[in-house]
Amino acid sequence: MGIQSFPSALQPIIQQGFLDREFDTALRSRLGFRAVADRVEIAVGLGETLTKTRAGLKPAVTTPLPPGNNTNLDNGLTPTTWGVEQYTIVMNLYAATTDLNMVTSRVGLVSQFLQNAFTNGEQAARSLDELARNALFTAYLGGSTRVRTTLGSAGPVVAVDDLRGFQNTFVNGVQQTLSGPTPLAVTIGSNVYNAVATTADVTNVSTAPGGISGTITLSGNVTVVDATAGNSVVAANASSIIRPGNRGNTQQLTGVDTLNMSALLDAVTKLRLNAVPEIDGAYNCYLDPVSARQLFSDPDFRQLFQGATSANQVFRRGMVNDFLGLRFVPTNETFVQTHPTLAGQVVRRPIICGAGALVEGDFAGMAAADVVPADSIVSVVNGVAMVTREAIDRLQQIIAQSWYWIGGFCAPSDTTTTPNTIPTATNAAFKRAVVVEHIG
Repeated sequence: MGIQSFPSALQPIIQQGFLDREFDTALRSRLGFRAVADRVEIAVGLGETLTKTRAGLKPAVTTPLPPGNNTNLDNGLTPTTWGVEQYTIVMNLYAATTDLNMVTSRVGLVSQFLQNAFTNGEQAARSLDELARNALFTAYLGGSTRVRTTLGSAGPVVAVDDLRGFQNTFVNGVQQTLSGPTPLAVTIGSNVYNAVATTADVTNVSTAPGGISGTITLSGNVTVVDATAGNSVVAANASSIIRPGNRGNTQQLTGVDTLNMSALLDAVTKLRLNAVPEIDGAYNCYLDPVSARQLFSDPDFRQLFQGATSANQVFRRGMVNDFLGLRFVPTNETFVQTHPTLAGQVVRRPIICGAGALVEGDFAGMAAADVVPADSIVSVVNGVAMVTREAIDRLQQIIAQSWYWIGGFCAPSDTTTTPNTIPTATNAAFKRAVVVEHIG
């Protein structure tokens, strides 16, 4: 199955690397959510999942050791240990293919061959970008939802729009399923309750992108006033979500709640409170063209750059400019959602990310010798395998061009970063990104 099996018109293209370059160009043509991921290689022979552990910090010592206690073999000291944080990457196979018929495409054989490679590359890039986006938003939209159905009378079961962020709690840095011994403090309406179980609906009716509708069971009864449809439901370790006007949940957004510079600065403040490291000197802000247009219309944004030479750079170069700790990255892949109650209104979600917000695991054995024969035309470009198979059909006319990727994405938590170690830290389980919800 070597290159000699291909038509003579295609052999020079493959030998000179034209095919790889077409594939690589498409893979790098979009700067999106995958760019924020820290990439790790998952070694062969570790199974389908990889659980990684990282060490937390120990609290600062600000109390002097009393001289009278500095005795014996322990010098009056009590040993302490640092906490651990675990996150799991699940590997899956993603692939797609396209055929090239040597007879029907004879006239444009070479250009179509390269076009297939380019199209496959674009598809692979967009697929991985959306996988990265989904993993990021699943974590950073979690723990914040609303009551879906008003209780008829006080009771322990409340229907909510999205269960993400309520299904597990963290115990010593490790996720545990919600239960009586491992509850999760949840604010419903105006009061705090302990959630002990969740149940997903058989038919998912969540309005949130990727959301899971269902019920939360509390350890005691919830009042009707708190469990009224539209009231906010927020977990104690919920991710930070910034909304103009300090709206409590997505449904409460109104037509005047557009994106402004103040909301973005609040997001930067949250990241800095948690000591989240920047990415090459700034936080990445992923936003779609409508969000960007609203920002350019914000009076505070325009006043900041009025008369300044840097303003010309911002407007000339679009949104790729570092200022105020933000690097704006335009993308078409942000989540857009129809407003739950306001007809004709759309909810948009820029997300501001710091270093370590996402981890990408690439399987090391994608192009191993026992998987890919030595004479196969397989190239690994930016972590994605491109496969070109010669015609093996009965008429030897159809060439297959495919791609595949084995790996996964996950958003690691930072529960061991607490006010005991960093005084300004928040209680959010996931601290390295902040979502901004607005109308647009």
